Amino acid sequence: MKLIKLRRSLIFIENVSKENNDSVGVEGIKSNLNTLNKTKFLLSFLLFLTISACAQTKRARDYGIPFDGTPGKYNAITDVGNVTVGHSTIIKGSGNLVKGQGPIRTGVTAILPHGKEFHPVYANFYALNGNGDMTGTHWITESGFLETPILITNTGSVGTVRDATWQWMDQHKYYTPIFKDYWFAYPVVAETYDGILNDINGQHVKKEHVFSALDSAESGPVKEGGVGGGTGMICCSFKGGIGTASRVINKEAGGYTVGILVQANHGGRSQLTISGVPVGKHLTDTLPIRIQGVTTGAIPPVFEKEVGSIIIVLATDAPLLPSQLKRLAQRIPLGLTKMGAIGGNSSGDIFIAFSTANKDAFSNEQEKQVTTMANETMNLLFTATIQATEEAIINALFAGETMEGIDGNKVFGLPKDKVVRIMKQYNRLNK
Repeated sequence: MKLIKLRRSLIFIENVSKENNDSVGVEGIKSNLNTLNKTKFLLSFLLFLTISACAQTKRARDYGIPFDGTPGKYNAITDVGNVTVGHSTIIKGSGNLVKGQGPIRTGVTAILPHGKEFHPVYANFYALNGNGDMTGTHWITESGFLETPILITNTGSVGTVRDATWQWMDQHKYYTPIFKDYWFAYPVVAETYDGILNDINGQHVKKEHVFSALDSAESGPVKEGGVGGGTGMICCSFKGGIGTASRVINKEAGGYTVGILVQANHGGRSQLTISGVPVGKHLTDTLPIRIQGVTTGAIPPVFEKEVGSIIIVLATDAPLLPSQLKRLAQRIPLGLTKMGAIGGNSSGDIFIAFSTANKDAFSNEQEKQVTTMANETMNLLFTATIQATEEAIINALFAGETMEGIDGNKVFGLPKDKVVRIMKQYNRLNK
């Protein structure tokens, strides 16, 4: 839309200039042309900047990484109709840690099943390993409905984000009142730990950041890597963060879409597997993490353990009941294992799945009729879930950029050129 407006502005200026030239002398024409050229140059420059900003960072597929299955238009969770995603990213300061001041490398990401429209959706959740937090899941398990947006942030900001989400819901009437304007809900907020790069104990995520993420949520391409809740996250000892992908099953089976969004902050370097290739084992002595000014010749032992976490959100437009969504969520770990994860003791691997179908299924008082898939037809959705999960994590890594945080701690982005060379050695790169 911005590109269209800029092009229209250029055309409009040219037409106005021609009209003006018809009514002035030679000197006036020269003056008009001079002004026109300056204005056209400015607008052309703005057009260039807009095109550059709109251009998507190359994703794993663009480097020839092979993945099974058919992605949606954006290869993102937003390929599921009405789903929107927003980020609020906070990057401030550098140097030594001053608790409460920074450096800050954090943020919050918001996922809304039906945008800003309040339509509770069937949902369920599953934890592969519960060393983490996702609020609101007790009621989802009990009722079968997700009645709030989903927010992802850092471990130290869960409470702030939950409270701010409540306030946003109240202001936007994102609820069903039990009587007049009396209402309640349990906002879903999940977390991973970013304290290697971020002043996590400073709790810098505030109400305005939560509102920004929710208000900016939109459909279309989703920003990946070190943005939103993923700003300070580390994956397989490289820079991690937000990643997304989608799969569309064949029309004969309904043509449904499964979309995945991850906040990847997990995994050891040697575990990293891409499309079946043990890439991490070839990179154990490449670009090691720098902690407290110390850089070793290989990855520090602590970062070879599962010390982080991963949050995964699954959206689908397939008409599924909560029990069936639980089954999809339980297939997410199969996608994790394809890239080497083991769900270690210190890893919080927590997943939530929801369906945007049966839009009017929710009611506190009325009976509702809904449509659902037969269990025997769900295998393609299981496959789509596994495939999209694997690619979303790899996309998070490919989008990650080198970041320096507190005390000069430094995590490097995935060396994509080396990854491509390794993939070629195994004859696993698309031409």
